[in-house]
Amino acid sequence: MKPKNVGILSLGCPRNLVDSENILASLDLKGHKITDMQDAEIGIVNTCGFIQEAKEESIEAIMDLISLKENGRLKKIIVYGCLVERYSKELKKELPEIDALVGRVTLNHSPVRYALTPRHYAYLKICESCINNCSYCIIPKIKGKFSSIQMRSAINRASLLDNQGVRELNIIGQDITGYGLDLYGKLRLAELIRKILIKVKNIPWIRLLYLNPERVDTELLELIRDEERICKYVDLPIQHINNRILKMMNRKTSRKLICELIDKIRKIIPHVAIRTSLIVGFPSESKKEFQELLSFIKEVKFDRLGAFIYSREEGTRAYDFSGQVSAKLKQERFSQIMSVQQDVSNEVNSRFLGKIIDVIIDEVKNGDYIARSRFDAPEVDGLVYVQSGHKLKVGDLVRVEVRDCLEYDLVGRVI
Repeated sequence: MKPKNVGILSLGCPRNLVDSENILASLDLKGHKITDMQDAEIGIVNTCGFIQEAKEESIEAIMDLISLKENGRLKKIIVYGCLVERYSKELKKELPEIDALVGRVTLNHSPVRYALTPRHYAYLKICESCINNCSYCIIPKIKGKFSSIQMRSAINRASLLDNQGVRELNIIGQDITGYGLDLYGKLRLAELIRKILIKVKNIPWIRLLYLNPERVDTELLELIRDEERICKYVDLPIQHINNRILKMMNRKTSRKLICELIDKIRKIIPHVAIRTSLIVGFPSESKKEFQELLSFIKEVKFDRLGAFIYSREEGTRAYDFSGQVSAKLKQERFSQIMSVQQDVSNEVNSRFLGKIIDVIIDEVKNGDYIARSRFDAPEVDGLVYVQSGHKLKVGDLVRVEVRDCLEYDLVGRVI
């Protein structure tokens, strides 16, 4: 095939972003030129089909490419990913302008990196799909059986990123605590991280994303505590706290176990930042059960929190549950959750006033610096607005004194 100019739109989560990077790296090795979509002959969109909002965004992106094709700007359109895996027949029928549909992307890493993130941080995906089979989630049907990448491959990829000057390595997967179960018959996340730490010499920040509460053990927590380069940041999606709702979600845990785990995390890792994710408006969620969740947020005071409105997805068990909550009520509950968390976040941030923290510079704009602390993951958490008496560049690690706090962000000056 004659080399072409290729552009890509990568939608959805960081796991999708890794797939998009691998797609581009493969095309680059074959001699194709990676360009902005406006200059492309072939347009690729890597879709997300997880919830309704993501599906709508994916369709909108495809329609934008179709418009470019109709105007003679694009010659071909290739659609990848989750939406294709769920709706390939419908897409083929309704959108004949699409030239190729490619569903599941194989989990492996290219020998080169084509970065869609800023050069100073990267994502290392170590597993695909999930072993939890939550009643609301379509991921196992989209992605297939849970699969881990070979340990040697993950370590080599981390080494490549290290050699390319990456300053922050985010180790990701739908559930990285399940790493190794399929390949080795046991959980080997802690072992993998130790081997990465031995091999990787220069990356100062390593962050673990998406730890399932059922498989967070003492060994992993002590590793996070003892290894200076691992960010003291635990991403622990609990989804809800009411026992009946947790059971309906097929979350094999309980309020008691969740509370015990949070206490354990905070005891083992001093000054840890715990992030969680919640679902509001799950089928049959009562006012009392929602109030229990609200009270729990006020009581536990998560350092970081994301909330999602329940999306009724065909193909999931929860799709047929009785007591579906109205869109209006789901939105009201979402707003209440975020309002409560805003107050909690303000209180959490106020603890940093006058403290000195490490930050990484993410962006430089007209002499202003936007950064993140060790307690903030890219794209999802708060920022630190940095004042400096000397020039800084993206990727620099500096120490700042926190001089002001906002609801979700901090303001500091380099010391």
